[in-house]
Amino acid sequence: MLVVTKFGGSSLSCATQFEKVKNIVLSDPKRKIVVVSALGKRNSSDTKITDLLYILHAHLKYSVPYQDIWEMIESRFLGVRDELGIDYPIDEDLNKLHNELNKNISQDYLVSRGEYLTAKLMSNYLGYSFCDAKDLLKYNYDGLLDEDETEKNVKYAFSLHGSIVVPGFYGSYPNGSVRLLSRGGSDVTGSILAKCLNASLYENWTDVSGILAADPRIVENPKAIKEITYAELRELSYMGASVLHEETVFPVQSLNIPINLKNTNDPLNPGTIIKNESNDTSDLITGIAGRKDFVSFDISKDHMSGEVGFLRKALSIFEKYNVSIEHVPSGIDSFSVVVPLDSVEKCQYELVTELKRELGADVTMDTNIALVAVVGRNMAKRSGVCGTIFQNLGKENINVRLLAQGPSELNIIIGVAREDYEKTIKTLYKGLIA
Repeated sequence: MLVVTKFGGSSLSCATQFEKVKNIVLSDPKRKIVVVSALGKRNSSDTKITDLLYILHAHLKYSVPYQDIWEMIESRFLGVRDELGIDYPIDEDLNKLHNELNKNISQDYLVSRGEYLTAKLMSNYLGYSFCDAKDLLKYNYDGLLDEDETEKNVKYAFSLHGSIVVPGFYGSYPNGSVRLLSRGGSDVTGSILAKCLNASLYENWTDVSGILAADPRIVENPKAIKEITYAELRELSYMGASVLHEETVFPVQSLNIPINLKNTNDPLNPGTIIKNESNDTSDLITGIAGRKDFVSFDISKDHMSGEVGFLRKALSIFEKYNVSIEHVPSGIDSFSVVVPLDSVEKCQYELVTELKRELGADVTMDTNIALVAVVGRNMAKRSGVCGTIFQNLGKENINVRLLAQGPSELNIIIGVAREDYEKTIKTLYKGLIA
């Protein structure tokens, strides 16, 4: 049995959090692989180390004085070392990095030092071996992971050391230069390591006790989700429930390795288990999530349904402008194309003009659309769900402007006016989950 554990920046913000992490890791001998993010915020007014490093790079690039930014970064790391009495000589690594600072320094390399130095501190504090992510995670020049080379490196490092700490958020290209992942990429690092070692569990530790059934900024004290499938998580994440980096699930899903989202500040809370399938049928609805700021291109033309290739022609115009389609609700002589507003902000009027010209159709644009997803594996083949949704929204005088459901019956997408967005989520949570 092997458990891979990943700790986010909020779990590593200060010496007190380091102590919590050590207690968690050493309390279970199966926790042999530890992945860490860079030092996070200590409070709401604080700044993450990663953000400070991005700022530092910008100062260097544009020849702006940077010493005060550097001193903030340096003091954070030295403070953790001194408060915990860690004997790793981090000042040597900091001095080396300071000497490397110039306007041509690689952003990927500089920003990755946040995870690198945090992992160095943590490995010494735990008594685990440090393994640099650039020696483990290998990426091709096209940005794709070299899975075979990575798996070979990870298995060798684990067999050599037994217990290791790995910095998240980066790997390396074939020439050895650092390749930074997208923000939140430490989640992906842990997932890749779990897959390479066929771990029994991937634990992702943060500052919340699992996934909540709705946005706590909208719904007061929403329920925590005990179990969720990978498919449900992807639906909720896509619609704005930011819990894990969206690429996290793919490596572990292929081997059906469950993910356990847990709270570093409440380690006895079971959190949320994510896996391929769940037999828990206690809740009809798993969660509700949504996103504002969509635009609907409403296209109408008489006898459109008899015109072969009409829809393909319309969608090809969106493809020409590199616009991803969210939904295409349709009628006999009309249909709508719903897309994220930010994807068409620079070309929306050109799109309308070209759609009218190429299709010979009437085209109008509605920028006042928000989408809300009701997600639940237990909705499949259950009657009355849509009726309940409409009944609850009708009582609150919320007009449904769009409705879509996938063939798996895993989710129902409801389009409403942006001003009804929060009210819709509160109403559906109260009527379907609370």
